[in-house]
Amino acid sequence: MAELPGSPDWVQLTQGALELGVSLDGGQIAALERYLDLLIEWNQRFNLTAIAEPEEVLTKHFLDSLACARVVDFATQHTLVDVGTGAGFPGMVLKIAFPHLRLTLLDAVRKRLGFLEHVAAELKLDGVEILHARAEDVTRPDSQAHSRKGPPREMPPSHRERFDVVAARAVARLNVLAEWTLPFAKIGGQVILMKGPDVKEEVEEAAHALSLLGGGPPEVLTLQLPGTDIGRSLVRVPKLRATPRSYPRPSGIARKSPL
Repeated sequence: MAELPGSPDWVQLTQGALELGVSLDGGQIAALERYLDLLIEWNQRFNLTAIAEPEEVLTKHFLDSLACARVVDFATQHTLVDVGTGAGFPGMVLKIAFPHLRLTLLDAVRKRLGFLEHVAAELKLDGVEILHARAEDVTRPDSQAHSRKGPPREMPPSHRERFDVVAARAVARLNVLAEWTLPFAKIGGQVILMKGPDVKEEVEEAAHALSLLGGGPPEVLTLQLPGTDIGRSLVRVPKLRATPRSYPRPSGIARKSPL
């Protein structure tokens, strides 16, 4: 294992997880220890995360990811996609905590996915799909993605409306995230959007987009991560209706012209 600067408090993490409704056993803590070790090791070569101190990783990445369990009963869910996963948050942490989940980790940056492939192999995690693509490209009805230069790229089978839970962490404003995430959710599924504590304006701004794309009224849970003063908002959007076939629009349009 890579030498860590300081000793992170795994007891505090375990207690914090319990406060969030997640019970971690010794094997799961060992898996998170290895994940932390690999993150620090790889982060010296690739800029995977600006948060690299072990204690900060435990709170701002691991506990933050587990906070999703406050709004989703993962024991009753089967499939999860993490859109714009980065270094695997929240998806990889939730997979460790709830091993039965079939997990898809999606990101447009290949080096991040190389790291996640290594983590999944090291931890011997089954049921993990690593997907190098933009969200819009794999949820369009025809699953065909045309780059601006060159021929169409080969794409995997459509991931449209396949997932029980769709998660995304602070990668854009909610009216943009809506178009990137809701097409993944099956009817009866849910989208969890992880944001900072002050999210009221974004929720109001996104109301039209959420409804247009098949979402129901959003529910917002504001909390502090256990043992910290870090505020968090979890926006849960139920998927009530099928997303119209004209959405998502081609890559890049959602950010330039939000609904």
